[in-house]
Amino acid sequence: MLSRLRGVVGRALDPLAAALLRAGLSPDVVTVVGTLGVVLAALVLYPQGHLLAGTLVITVFVLSDLLDGAMARRSGRAGPWGAFLDSTLDRFGDAAIFSGLVLYFGGRGEDPLIAGLALACLVLGSIVPYARARAEGLGLTANVGIAERADRLAAVLVATGVVGLGAPTAVLTVVLGLLAVASLVTVVQRMATVRRQIMRAVP
Repeated sequence: MLSRLRGVVGRALDPLAAALLRAGLSPDVVTVVGTLGVVLAALVLYPQGHLLAGTLVITVFVLSDLLDGAMARRSGRAGPWGAFLDSTLDRFGDAAIFSGLVLYFGGRGEDPLIAGLALACLVLGSIVPYARARAEGLGLTANVGIAERADRLAAVLVATGVVGLGAPTAVLTVVLGLLAVASLVTVVQRMATVRRQIMRAVP
């Protein structure tokens, strides 16, 4: 569903992409600016308890992930470098979001459980892409998992925004717990997939 939504939003952003290209901006600049926006919003607004405002600002900058793709396609610059830069900077954004939640709920928010779950999501979220990248570096594949990055990001942003609107913090507790479990299961799935490939290759 989110993949189809990305396609619709991406097409809707085509006019803006064309305008930015005419203004002389490159897709890489949009990627970097979008990441900086996410990082600053997550590490400045979330720790201060501005969960709704932080989520709204982050969501706006997350859309740049679609905008730079539209710009790259229109300009014919889509390629390995853009994909590498986008994926690498995505890790900064994801880490900042969960770090902001850890800082707030581990401090002013006074909810050690949410802070711990956010930390678990932060750690496991970094292992998930590493497992895939390491497998591909060995000439294997590990493109499996029960939750894609877009799904995880949407879930944590919606839950945080809802709590910022006044919903019980239990909503965020449940969502972060499920995300932590989904990330752990994905790591195990990728390890099992790589092991099966290696075992099949052994004579």
